[in-house]
Amino acid sequence: MSLHVGIVGLPNVGKSTLFNALTNAKAEAANYPFCTIDPNVGVVAVPDPRLEQITAFIKPQKVIPTAMEFVDIAGIVKGASQGEGLGNQFLSHIRQTDAIIHVVRCFEDSNVIHVAGSVDPLRDMEIINTELMLADLDSVDKKLKRIEKLARTTTDKKLKMEFEVTKKIHEALGKGLPARSVSMDEFETPFAKDLHLLTMKPVLYVCNVNEQDFSKGGNPWTEEVARRALAEGNTTVVICSAMEAEIAQLPKEEQTEFLSAMGATEPGLNRLIFEAYKLLGLWTYFTAGEKEVRAWTIHKGMKAPQAAGVIHTDFERGFIRSETYHCSDLFALKSEQAVKEAGKYRSEGKDYVVQDGDILFFRFNV
Repeated sequence: MSLHVGIVGLPNVGKSTLFNALTNAKAEAANYPFCTIDPNVGVVAVPDPRLEQITAFIKPQKVIPTAMEFVDIAGIVKGASQGEGLGNQFLSHIRQTDAIIHVVRCFEDSNVIHVAGSVDPLRDMEIINTELMLADLDSVDKKLKRIEKLARTTTDKKLKMEFEVTKKIHEALGKGLPARSVSMDEFETPFAKDLHLLTMKPVLYVCNVNEQDFSKGGNPWTEEVARRALAEGNTTVVICSAMEAEIAQLPKEEQTEFLSAMGATEPGLNRLIFEAYKLLGLWTYFTAGEKEVRAWTIHKGMKAPQAAGVIHTDFERGFIRSETYHCSDLFALKSEQAVKEAGKYRSEGKDYVVQDGDILFFRFNV
């Protein structure tokens, strides 16, 4: 399952520094707007301590974590939806992502120019969110004009519903509300998804602070962002991207020492990745054997055949059953054989809803 998360924000808020820390890559970071023109892309392993725990009891030749793709998108400025800065070129990159990480500057630094001349996180959030909504409004307006006349004269129920859904979203955007705020039932949702709207995507706000404020857990600006995000139904994470980029360059043993000195048990980036994973409604299941122990990403609530299809379409097409137990049973009982002897090893059919942390072996025939 390919997962793409776009990192957005005003210029000079720390997006590329965050991307470098996430991917341990070398995206260009500089003290001027639009230093990132083309989106930088990096694949990041999703940290999951259960994967390492499984290998303590099942000794594989290799271990493969699940992953997410992060896209560092150039800074968006006021007027981007009308072509300001590099405008729609940037917005088109966001359309290809599954979720948005919105980096908000919550630190003062006279050496780093703020595009608006001062630090004001709520204003900055409003600029980005407004540009995304204006871009969506333009897109939906064009769609509405294309289908309105036909929808009023046709007997096609699908086209009529498409028109009603598009109209409903258009009205919300016109009131300054994001597309995701529109309530829809299971029949309307597919039509909304087909619009590929920017404001339909889930958002995680990342408050970028200095090292001192990170050690305190934030500052008054991060509290403002958290309140606004909560009102929107979104969540926040506080990080210091400069510090995280520094940690990412250290050997693993030195990372542990650095974090311990900061009173932390893991990099803040792990929490960010976890929150992004949760934001998308994702779970992880595992396959485990002598050749490899591997993590697989699925959507919460997915049934066994569809989960098998994440590995290969043949697994889903020829699905017979899954042999299943939970990783917590392995950790408690210390071996797969002990899991079987305890009656925790089960055979599940097509209606089984895979759980986060399941270890699965699929039986199939094609």
